[in-house]
Order: sequence, then C-alpha cells, then structure tokens
Amino acid sequence: MVSKARRSASRWDSGMPMVPLKPNDIMQLDSSPLRAADITPDLKKQFAFLSGGRGDTGSPIIVFPEFPAFGEITDGAFHNVLTYLTSVPSLSSTGVGFILVIDRRQDRWAAVKGTLLRIAGSFPGNLQLVLVLRPTTLLQRTLSDILFKFNKDEFKMKVPVIMLSSITELHAYIDHSQLTKELGGTQEYCHEKWISHRTAIEGFALMVKKTAQILQSFGTVLAETELPNDIQATSVLLSTHTNKKDKMKEDLLVALNQGSRLLESINEPVVRDPDHNMNQDELENLATVQRLLSQLDETERAFDEFWVRHQTKLQQCLQLRHFEHNYREVRALLDQVSEKLATFSEVGISPAHADHIFSELSTYEERVCEVLGRASSLACDGDDMIHNSHYAEDSVQPKCMELRAVSENVSSNLRTRKDHLLKAMELHHCLERASKWVDDGIYLLASQPVDKCQSHEGAELALKELEHHLDNAEQNQLSELSTIWREYETVLNQQFRDQVEKVFQKQVSMQEMFDKRRVSLKKLAAKQTRPVQPVAPRPEAFIKSPLSSPAHIAQQERKCSEADSGDSCEKGNGQLQNGDNNSRHASLSEEEENLAVLRRHVMNELLETERAYVEELLCVLQGYASEMDNAAMAHLIPAPLQNKKEVLFGNMLEIYHFHERTFLRELEQYTDCPELIGRCFLERMTDLQIYEKYCHNKPRSESLWRQCSDCAFFQECQKKLEHKLGLDSYLLKPVQRITKYQLLLKEMLKYSKSCEGADDLQDALTSILGILKAVNDSMHLIAITGYEGNMSELGKLLMQGSFSVWTEHKKGHAKVKDLARFKPMQRHLFLHEKTLLFCKRREENGEGYEKAPSYSFKQSLNMSAVGITENAKGDNKKFEIWCNSREEVYIVQAPTAEVKTTWVNEIRKVLTTQLEACRASQQKAPDQVFQFPPVSSGPVSLSPFKSGQKSFKRGEEKKAEPCSLDADSCSLPKSTGKGSPTSPDHKTKRQSDPTPFGFKGWNKTSLSLDASEEHEGYSSADEPLNSDPEDDGGKKLCAGKYTVTGDYENADAQELSVKSGDVVRLVKEEDDGHWFVRNLSSSKEGLIAAANLITLIGKSKSCQSLTSSEGSGSGNLSTSSSCSET
Repeated sequence: MVSKARRSASRWDSGMPMVPLKPNDIMQLDSSPLRAADITPDLKKQFAFLSGGRGDTGSPIIVFPEFPAFGEITDGAFHNVLTYLTSVPSLSSTGVGFILVIDRRQDRWAAVKGTLLRIAGSFPGNLQLVLVLRPTTLLQRTLSDILFKFNKDEFKMKVPVIMLSSITELHAYIDHSQLTKELGGTQEYCHEKWISHRTAIEGFALMVKKTAQILQSFGTVLAETELPNDIQATSVLLSTHTNKKDKMKEDLLVALNQGSRLLESINEPVVRDPDHNMNQDELENLATVQRLLSQLDETERAFDEFWVRHQTKLQQCLQLRHFEHNYREVRALLDQVSEKLATFSEVGISPAHADHIFSELSTYEERVCEVLGRASSLACDGDDMIHNSHYAEDSVQPKCMELRAVSENVSSNLRTRKDHLLKAMELHHCLERASKWVDDGIYLLASQPVDKCQSHEGAELALKELEHHLDNAEQNQLSELSTIWREYETVLNQQFRDQVEKVFQKQVSMQEMFDKRRVSLKKLAAKQTRPVQPVAPRPEAFIKSPLSSPAHIAQQERKCSEADSGDSCEKGNGQLQNGDNNSRHASLSEEEENLAVLRRHVMNELLETERAYVEELLCVLQGYASEMDNAAMAHLIPAPLQNKKEVLFGNMLEIYHFHERTFLRELEQYTDCPELIGRCFLERMTDLQIYEKYCHNKPRSESLWRQCSDCAFFQECQKKLEHKLGLDSYLLKPVQRITKYQLLLKEMLKYSKSCEGADDLQDALTSILGILKAVNDSMHLIAITGYEGNMSELGKLLMQGSFSVWTEHKKGHAKVKDLARFKPMQRHLFLHEKTLLFCKRREENGEGYEKAPSYSFKQSLNMSAVGITENAKGDNKKFEIWCNSREEVYIVQAPTAEVKTTWVNEIRKVLTTQLEACRASQQKAPDQVFQFPPVSSGPVSLSPFKSGQKSFKRGEEKKAEPCSLDADSCSLPKSTGKGSPTSPDHKTKRQSDPTPFGFKGWNKTSLSLDASEEHEGYSSADEPLNSDPEDDGGKKLCAGKYTVTGDYENADAQELSVKSGDVVRLVKEEDDGHWFVRNLSSSKEGLIAAANLITLIGKSKSCQSLTSSEGSGSGNLSTSSSCSET
C-alpha cells in the first residue's frame, strides 16, 4: 500500500526547476578566476583603470595615468590588473578592441618606452588604438620623436601607436565627454567608488549563484525523500522540511536586500542629480544587478511553487496516515460490534426476559450508532480526499467503499436484531395475554355456584358472564397454530414452540369447557314463549330521508329562521360575512403554502432524478464504454462490436459531461426558488440540443445492440456492475430524460402560475417541446425513400402528419371520374416552406427501432402554385389543396378538426409570405404582371397565382366561409379548436414511430371515411372502387374484451386510466374518435382515445410504451425497453 502511495506521489515533484545564471550577465563568473576582491591592493595603485568612456566605435578606454613608480610594478600585478580590466566590459564591447590612453607628459622617453613594451608583451585583450601623450619638455619631446621612429619595430604592436603632443590632439581621437577631467574631459570618475561597486557586484553575483545551488540541492533532497509509514515520522518530516524552507527563505530575503541596496548605490548619482548621465560601465553594472535580481526572483518563485507541491504532498501523506490509522480503528470497532450483535440471538423465555434483552440491545445501539457515525465520518473524509485529488485516491476509495458496505451490514444486522426481538416480544405478550385470559376464564367457570345457575335468572346471569368473557376473545386468544408458525417463523425455537403449544392447548381446553357450560346454561335459561312470525322490513325503511342528507342540512343552516327577529338575522349575517372573509384569507394563505410545498416536491424530484441520471450515465460509461478499451476484455468483444463504441453509445459522454459539470450544478442553485427554474432551462436550451445527435444515432445503436446483445462481453460487464437490467435499458436513459423534463416543467408551471418565473417556465416548456418536435420531425424526414431531389432545397420542415387523401383531376371542363377514389389513400404529408410532399407510409419490419416505418415518396406540390379551400362539403375535418386552376384537387381529411385548423393556418402563413414576396417583387419590377385571386365570397382559398374560381359551384360557394383578400391584407379565420397541433390516431393499427419521441397526431395514419359517407359527387354507387392497393389492410378496433399491455394515465378528468395487465371491455365508439371503455379489473368506466387503445391492446409484445400524456401538447414515447425513468 505504501509503495503504491509513493508511486502515486511521484507525479507531484521530480526536483525543483531552477533559473540558470548566465556567465556574461555576472562578468564571466565561471570563466575568469580573478575578482576585484582578489586584486584590490593592485587596483588601488591606479596605474591603469577603466574610466567608463567609449571610443567612436564603442571601444572601451583604458587609461594609464601619470604613475612615477610604474617601473616598480611587478609583472604579475600588471598582468592581473590588465586581465581583470579587460574582463569587465561586455563581450560585445571587448570584441571591438580596447583604446589605450597613456599619459606620460611629465615623464621621460624611457618611461614611455617601458610602458609600451610591457603593454605589447602582456596585454590580454584586443587592441584597436594606442594613444600616447609624450613628454612635454623640449628635450624629452625631441628624443621621443626621434627614438620612437627608430624603436617602433621593437613594440610589436599590431595597431597604430600615435604620439600626441597635447590634450587638444587627444580630443581629435576621443570625444572629451568620454575622457576624465585629468585628460581635459568632462567625465566624472572615482576610482575608490568603482572598486567598491565592482567588489559588491561580484559578491552579489556569487551569492545569487550559491543561493540557487543551495535551493536546487534542497529541492532535490525533498523530491527524493521517501514518504514515512506512520503519523509521527510524517509529522516530524513535515516540520523539519518546513523549518529548512523557512531558513532558505531568510537567505533569499538577505540576498534580495543586498541586491536592492547595491542597485540603490549604483543609482545614487542619478537620484542626487537627475541630469547626471551614467557612463557605459555604470550602465552595464546597473543592468547586471537588475538581471541578478530578476534571476533571484525567478528562483524564489520556482522554489515557492515546488514547495507548495511538496508541502501538499507531505500534508496529504499525513492525512493519509491519519486516515489509515482511523480506518484500522474503525474497522476493528465494526468487527467488534458485529460480533456483539451476533450474541443478541436469544428470544427470551418470558416477556420480562425479552424486554430485558431488548433493553440491553437498545442500550448497546447507542454504541453501535457511535461507531457507525465514526465510520460514516471517516468515509466522508475519504470522499473529500478523493474530491481534492489526493495522490492515493486509488487506495482511499476501496476503503471508503468497504467502510460503507460494512457499516450497512452492521446497520442491517442491528435492524434485523431489533425486528427479531420486537417480533419475539410481540409473541411473548400475546402468550401472556392469552394465558391470563384463559386463567381468568377457568377461574370464572370455577367461581360460578351451581345452585344459583339452576334458576332461570341465575342461568341467564351466568350465561351473560360467559358471553362477556368471550367478547374479549378476539383481543386475547391465540390464532391458529399454522398462522403463528407462519408469522413468527423467524423467532420460534423449539423451546418457544413448546411454550406456544402449551398455551394454545390450554386455550382449547378452556374453550371446550366454556362451550359445554354455555350449552347447559342455555337449556336452563330457555323459556316457553309464543313464537313470533318474522316479518321482512319494508324496502322504504332503508331509504335515507332527504331531510337528513348533508345537502339539506347545509341548506337549512344557511337560512335564517323565520321565527327569529330581523335584528337577529342581520346580526347573524354580519357574523357570517366576517367569518367568510377571515376564512377566505386563511384559505388563500393555506393555498399558497400548499403550492409552495408542491413546487418544492417537484424540485426535489427534478434534482433527485437528475443526480440519479448522472450516476447512471457514469456507470454505463465506466462499466461498458471504458471496458471496450480494456485489453483484458478484448477477447470477449465480438467482431461486429469492435471499434463501434461511438455507434453503440453515440454522444453519451458529451451528455454526461454537460449534466455533471454544468446542468446539475446550475439546477442545484435553484433549490430554494424552484419557481425560477425555467431560467436555468432557457439558458441551457442550446446545450440541450445535443440530444438530437443522440436520438439520430439511436436506431444504429439499437441495431448493433440486438446483433451483439448475447455476447459474453455485455454479460461480464453487467455481472461486474451487478445490474439487473441490460445495457439497452440504460442506453434508453437519455431519451427518457429529455422527455421527462417537459413533464416536470408542466408540473412546476401548474403550481407557479402566480409566481415571478411563470413566463420563464412557459418559455422553457415551449422550447423543450420544440426540441422534441424538431427531433421527431427530422427523424421522420430521414425515413423518406425514393425522393431524387435535394431535401435541403425544400426549405424548413414546418409540419408533418398522416391524412386520408382523395384526388380529382379535370381535363377542360369535364371531371375525370375514373381517377376519383371511393376509398381514400393514406398519405403522410410533409409541409416545407417551398414544397408539400405526399408519401406512403410503409409497414414496419423487424423489432425495436428497426420496426420504425419508412415513407415512400409519391408526389410533391410546389407551394408557389397551390391554393387551399378550408371547408370541403361533408366533413369539418376536410380541406382542399389544389393547383393549376383546380385541374388537380386533393381532398385532405385530418384526424380531428383541430389538426385540420392547424394545418390550414400553417399553409396560409406560407402562402401569405409568398404573396407578400410577389407584391414586393411587383413593386420593384413594374413591367412584370402577376395575377392574384379576385375578391369574392366564395370558398376560403388562397394561392399566390391565379386560380380557376369560375369553375366553383354556387352551392359550394354558399357553404364555404368568406375570405377577404385585398391588396394590403388577408383576413384569415381564427381557429375555434384547442389549437393543439397534436391529436391521437383513431381507427388504425399500431404503427411504430421512427423516432424516440412519438408525438401523437401528426405521425399516425389518419381515420378514413366510412364507405357510406357522402362525397359530393366524387363517386357514385355505380362507379368502380378504385382504392389504393397499398392502403388495404388497415386495422380497426372492435367491441370486446382485451388485456392492457401498458400503463395509461388520463390526460383529463373524463378519460379513464388503465395499468398493464388490466382487463378492459370496449363497449361503444363515440363520434369524436373515443371509445367508451369499462375496466373490469378496477370496475371503473370512462373514455379513451382510439389511437391510445391501439397502443395499449396491440398484439406486439416486443415493445412497451412509456406514456407522458399531459394536456394537449403531450407525446407518446415508444421504446424497446421496459426500463423505467428514474
């Protein structure tokens, strides 16, 4: 365990990264052995110094001032000083070469010659120019001129050596601002200060280097430290390392303070005189100190970061050691209490004994609860360690799980022992009561004097005493032995059984004696009386008087007595009115509190199911998806399943991350204000659209699952997870969850209509339903086959649904009746912005999502060339779609009038939009002429192009509703129905939905007309039956008895609720598409929509229905799993 924790801790630190020191930044500290402190006496002689001046090309200037004792300087001192001086400037400056200024104006030619010879022989750097101020006396100047020419070759100089006679000539080669005042310049130079600065800078650089090395070594030691195995050693190690760290920080602070003081000293001239200009050497010194300070800061930051990691590791190590120590203690205590609980197996030999055992158990329960509390607290501490990314979480998590498992086992044993003793105590007390009752009965029998029972009155009195005693039999006597054996099987040992049998036998004997005594007493108490003929009571006697009904009593109480005075009545009315007001306020307050409770209940359900949903997704991803990448499980994965993880699970990982990281946390923020939860949904509505991708992939996932569901891989994963349900049930969870939201939002909205967030809740509900409808519509759309065009060019899909359709074609003025259909065609219509598609719904094949229907493309109508007639003769559910001046007419029958109204309004919106576009185009291009339908009182029709209105019959014109269509507006009739776009199917057989969300109404085959209906001349009795051969085979409901295969909750009070397994009888079909149904299992009656009945009593047993029927906008979820929503 320790080694595992150490391996986990190795990722925390692997040494401290340090900032390397640059040699050039600290005067070539590593490459030059000389430092100012080493040659300070030679430097102080000042026979040569760096003035800080620069030549025109940036060459450093070394000045050799007047120094009479120049010849006495040793070669070593001369070499050390020049070597050090040439190492001070930066490499870029020294690369150009030095300029030497030799001042020998007060000396002789011999001194000049000696100086040049020594420089030529031992100058360590590059030279650019040598300027010599020769002696000024006449003799020495003359000798210098002559002898310099003759001895020039002896100097072996590779650079020019120029003899100058005056300061003025020197200024011709070097600007006077780069020369000291001794040479006629303006530059200030203090040799003592220069030596002090150089010594301080080099000392500071050395300190920085040593500090960095010490920190590096300390970091290496910390990184290589083995983690101790006990609490004491870990605490000592943490304290020791902390003390060392504090010492290091003090050294760092000292170095930083020294560097800061040095920086202030260099900047002192500028601070004293802002107009002061630093020379180049001073500027380089300043830059060097700043870089050293920066490197020291970086080193300190690196050390601080490393220390935080190391300290965290040590603290977590100490935390782990405490956890392990406490775990061993708690684990031992749990074992101890488990063994102690095992001793409470006795059931006692008497009620007092059983009570005593239970009292001892109750006393010991406090100790057990204390241990369980420690275990729970320790497990929570472990969870906090894992949550805080503890390096040993792989070691902590199993211990937490074990603690919880053992605690649950102990708690379960405690409850079992208590229940066991309570059961035994109950039986003991039953035996005690029964035994006392039997003893009392026997005493009663023995106490009745025989002589007094011989008389009639005495016999009756004794009989009453016996009857009175037997009246308490139900509370006191024992039940049948078989019942006792069954109810108390867990607590009955052999001794207890013998005790029960003994009391029971005693009870039986007592009852036999009572029976014999009662028979004797009844004979003695019998009297000869004239028999009375029993007369049955009249039926009217059992009829409750209306005067005693609650309604009558309430009515009487509400009236004032006519006998009372007027003042009395008015006073009573005033009191009643005040009471009503107070009652009304109290009622409103109570109602608000009730609504708040209901909102909290819905919020709790939302949060609890959301947390469970996140846990289930994580369980699936870890227990199945991750195992597909496990090499140890690779041999169990069949070939069709290999590399198909994305197909099987879709974007479940993306859904999990969204809910776990974002949505659940945001939902929890609304715990105290559940009425505002709609805002959370609105803010995350875009993110919730990730479910569209998952639902689009669901058919592929379902197919792959059925292909590999029996493989050993899934069985092994399910076994490890201890799941009772297969993976397919959990793959359905996202589909169930997205449909669950709309139900919860509806519930919350129902209880929040007067609250602040009601509008947000309504918007959130509308948006969720929009997502479900978008997924539903898109799933239907991709099921279309045979369409050769580009679906994206049809515009946005507005609506889709199933209808009954008749067609009529005209050639010239004659109607072609051989194309008219007596029986309608069943067509699924897809309304796009630009095109209306007619498709034929195909029968399902296969199971589950493979059973989803497909749609064969039949015909399309361009919306720019169609018109509509709202009311077709004969049925308020019909409307007409026509084109080419009514040469082609499609009579469309919707399942309900509401669906028809919704479709007509939507088509009108499309045509109105096109009409306005045409008008705009006409205004922009006056040369183009467009013809629009004339204003008339004929049938309500609308088309962007001219239609053959003259071919309408006058009778049709009178029956149709008028529509005023002028140049500026179009008057559209408002819907008189519910306005719901959804409606249940009626007389068709069950059709599986191609989507996870099967909305009722638009996606079901519509109700066809009966053969005896009137069709306005579209067919006659002598015309042949030209029905669509593909439409034959529709299934109708018939009266009879059926077994319900799914649950159905009523959407309103008039509908009947049924459950899976109920036996129902279909009695009668109503005119509105509902059936009157009698539930034989619950003896209830009511109405159920025909489409829902087809779903509930269909023959298919391979799929179950999860119904979420709430109001007019609800939907049915058809799934292939029985896994319920959490």
